[in-house]
Amino acid sequence: MGAAIGTSLLVIAINAGAALLLRVAAGGVEWGTTILFGIAAVAGAGVGRRLADKVSPSMLQRSFAALLVAVALYTGTRAGLSIL
Repeated sequence: MGAAIGTSLLVIAINAGAALLLRVAAGGVEWGTTILFGIAAVAGAGVGRRLADKVSPSMLQRSFAALLVAVALYTGTRAGLSIL
């Protein structure tokens, strides 16, 4: 499982890096927003690591699944309302 997670993160990092380079070349990067998201990601990773040590893996999986369902419902509702 660890190798799959590491490989997945590597693919995501390569994809994000390539997309960023293309955006930089096109001049379409809002650096203020980019830096804020980067800071939030680093802070979130630190908090998440500490939290993961204190919460059971099954609870983390259920919580993540609930978050995914909530985001899907929100996205679906917004898309549905925009059609009307």
